[in-house]
Amino acid sequence: MITRRDFLKTSTLLALAPTVPGFLAQTARASKVDRDGRILVVIQLDGGNDGINTVVPFTNEGYAKHRKALKLDKTRLVKVNESVGLHQSMEGFGKLLEAGQLAIVQGVGYPNPHRSHFQDMAIWHTARLDAEQQGGLGWLGRGLDEAKGASSLFVGGGPPPVALRGRRAIASAIERLDDFTLASGADPRKALTKEEPADDLTAFVRRNMLDAYATAERLAATANAKDGDARYPQNGLGQRLQLLSRLIKVGIGARVYYTTQSGYDTHYSQLFTHSQLLFEFSSAVKAFLDDMAAAKLAERVTVLAFSEFGRRVQENGSAGTDHGTAGPVFLAGPGVKAGLAGTTPSLTDLENGDLKFGLDFRRVYASVLEDWLGMPSETALAAKFERLPLFKS
Repeated sequence: MITRRDFLKTSTLLALAPTVPGFLAQTARASKVDRDGRILVVIQLDGGNDGINTVVPFTNEGYAKHRKALKLDKTRLVKVNESVGLHQSMEGFGKLLEAGQLAIVQGVGYPNPHRSHFQDMAIWHTARLDAEQQGGLGWLGRGLDEAKGASSLFVGGGPPPVALRGRRAIASAIERLDDFTLASGADPRKALTKEEPADDLTAFVRRNMLDAYATAERLAATANAKDGDARYPQNGLGQRLQLLSRLIKVGIGARVYYTTQSGYDTHYSQLFTHSQLLFEFSSAVKAFLDDMAAAKLAERVTVLAFSEFGRRVQENGSAGTDHGTAGPVFLAGPGVKAGLAGTTPSLTDLENGDLKFGLDFRRVYASVLEDWLGMPSETALAAKFERLPLFKS
């Protein structure tokens, strides 16, 4: 039975509870699950990245045939092997490749592609090809549901993406470190006594409030922290990965972090825009992994980067490329098996002018879930998919 005194204490805490952002209470609880476990960082390249000018098959006769204005100088590419190179602006990825920390999965896609931003992203987020099955949970959310108490965090504006939606897994969002600032004024901790609460409600509110404040104070301490020798590019993705790095270092406990880089819908004047995007992308990932290494956390982290589709093989009349099909997926970190995976797509053996996909994206997902995160993949992907050798044993 709750006494009047217990009720008043509970009411006081409940009244002050809004001063604690709900996210802090969630992440504080999740941090108790496994603060030393493996972490996945997902970067969504929004708009449809031109994989042909990202992972360039420069010796394929179709490259010079279909790319006139957009053909890249093979002598400037970051060489992967004698026939494939990375875009010359991706020096950061070149260094990761030399260090044995970059896996490039080629020709990733799925059957009967839509070439629609909305439909293709729904497929990648849910790992479901049937539109009727795409209205609910995401592949990562389903995977995290299998790990009791696991959480995810979206770093960016707006709500967490569909990929993170689960039935039980906690998915939160943050745009800037200021989102963690607690309201000034009354501190609800002053209402506490050393006595243990007499009822479950008071104990629950008290426990969540204390955990949240402890998490907030750890985060506040990182606001002005230095990021070792890492030099993040001063752009949106660099800033988001820098924030993400600080959240990992403070130990909030999320298993999956998710962010985006937009601008890849390059229908016209692609050369400069694409070069800038790839420089920002590769240099931000390199800085992030350098930061993780300086904090002695790199062995726990793998970065997965994907785009909803590739671009057409033939450039258009506006020095750009239109929506296509298959494209590359990148994985980066000390735990990956470096180099090329899959077969380099042919630029001459095409299907309606598009690349034929060589690897189903769900094989990549199955490998990430099972071989990196240690989670079963069959429920998350609605089927059993053969895994790829993307991680070191």
